[in-house]
Amino acid sequence: MVVVGKRVVALYVDRVAQQWIVRDIDGNYWSLPINDHPWEERRPFHPTEETELEPVPGHYKYVLGLPW
Repeated sequence: MVVVGKRVVALYVDRVAQQWIVRDIDGNYWSLPINDHPWEERRPFHPTEETELEPVPGHYKYVLGLPW
């Protein structure tokens, strides 16, 4: 049996820390700075139980310069 799944990128905002958060196609989380090239300057992000991420519409991925 072959299982085919769609890997999806997800965008979030962390309002407490005031930052964009991206979950990439491999399931890794990244914090993006607010500047001209956020994806190139991303940093690993590790959500905790206290983290409250709000989903953001996918059309923002172009504003953030995401590669997908």
